[in-house]
Amino acid sequence: MLGNALIGLREGLEAALVVAILVAFLVRTGRRSELPRVWAGVALAVAVSIGVTLGLTLTQQALTFEAQEALGGSLSIIAVGFVTWMIFWMRSHGRTLSRELEGALDRAVAMGPWAVVVMAALAVGREGLETAVFFFAAAQAAGETAGPLVGFLVGIAIAVALAYAIYRGALKIDLGRFFTVTGFLLIFVAAGILAYGVHDLQEAGILPGLTTVAFDVSGAVPADSWYGTLLKGIFNFSPVTTVLEAAVWVAYVAVVLTLFLRPARRRTPAGAGATS
Repeated sequence: MLGNALIGLREGLEAALVVAILVAFLVRTGRRSELPRVWAGVALAVAVSIGVTLGLTLTQQALTFEAQEALGGSLSIIAVGFVTWMIFWMRSHGRTLSRELEGALDRAVAMGPWAVVVMAALAVGREGLETAVFFFAAAQAAGETAGPLVGFLVGIAIAVALAYAIYRGALKIDLGRFFTVTGFLLIFVAAGILAYGVHDLQEAGILPGLTTVAFDVSGAVPADSWYGTLLKGIFNFSPVTTVLEAAVWVAYVAVVLTLFLRPARRRTPAGAGATS
């Protein structure tokens, strides 16, 4: 549940900050009449995200076991792609996010009411769709819906509270440091989701090596023990791991963590490199 809460917190805070930036911009520029359209766009994004989650769940229930494993494994890998992109995108765009959103909203207001609704829906919808895929993959990995759902809702609730406190000026946090720390932790969460997705594809017969085990520590780390459950909930750790799962986990962490810890390049302002 903690891993799901971390994803919910990260995704929820990004979405909540987007909404806070849009609302603050309209209030600051004296265009409160546009606020209902922003909220309509947010509601549309939430509805679409819930619809995608329900659609994936209903589709999965109608499939054969092999097809279920193939769908779950594929969506787990897609979810890892989303979380990896999210980590690096926020690292490079976090400082300019407010300016970019305000510029986009300003242009949408000039275009008309529906443009504001669509712009708000698209701005929030990205996080919503990512969360829907994450939730489905987490529910597949956990074999249940309740635990992952509680984790996501707790994370999202904390994110909304933090964003509101920041908006009201009651709380100031170093968002750069926050996204760096959560990004570091999410790399390991994503590696576990990736390994689980590979295992699903092995069970579906798409990838080989289902019976080639790298290690079996089920005696020392029983899956039903509190620490086994904790490792499973946070990192999708499996006491019985195949060679391919282990290789994929190590390769992902080695590559992504190295790139993440590498000093970020600062953007060069336009014209800064020009010489006379």
